[in-house]
Amino acid sequence: MAKNKKYTAALAKVDRHNEYSLTEAIALAKEISYANFDETVDLSYNLNIDVRQADQQIRGAMVLPHGTGKTQTVVVIASGDKAQEAKDAGADYVGEADIIEKINGGWLDFDVLVATPDMMGQVGRLGRVLGPKGLMPNPKTGTVTADVTKAVSDIKAGQVQYRADKAGIVNVPVGKVSFTEEQLAENIKALQEKIASLRPAAVKGNYILSATLSTTMGPGIKVGFTKPEETK
Repeated sequence: MAKNKKYTAALAKVDRHNEYSLTEAIALAKEISYANFDETVDLSYNLNIDVRQADQQIRGAMVLPHGTGKTQTVVVIASGDKAQEAKDAGADYVGEADIIEKINGGWLDFDVLVATPDMMGQVGRLGRVLGPKGLMPNPKTGTVTADVTKAVSDIKAGQVQYRADKAGIVNVPVGKVSFTEEQLAENIKALQEKIASLRPAAVKGNYILSATLSTTMGPGIKVGFTKPEETK
């Protein structure tokens, strides 16, 4: 009940019909945060795309300027020199058949799975386990790669993955409430530039229909930075 009262109080401070500037939205999100832990700040986009079309699928990864505030657990499936490279880069778990067998048995205590191309024949069999959790390695997100050093380093440096769902919604963590307003702004601007740059050629009219900033426990705050690119 106390939680509901706090949420209601936070919601009362948000004008749901207003599009806030990025600076205003960040300040408000920090102001109304009420959880007793360091909440994650998320940015959600509603995109005017049809993900059923191959040329309108938005998916990839990028390193935010200030990371996400979360240390991600990385598993690498590789052999030989590549396995050693992964260990040297700071991967939390590295292996081959042993890791695959462990995952097949239900072990999913990690955030990102990286695999070298030569291992994907075996990793592909884990689709039914990894798929529903969004953990299947993919070249588009840099998690199927021979350059395991870069992959692990980027993930540890604060890389985020983005992917539009069936409704064209992209939700990405952009930091923590404890971040400064400047750090959050720089992360969000970097993400905004990336998403805007991925506008499919087939899209007519507005590409970004709306953008909403929120914290783990807080209400959504509309961000009004969609207009500059509407002229495309």
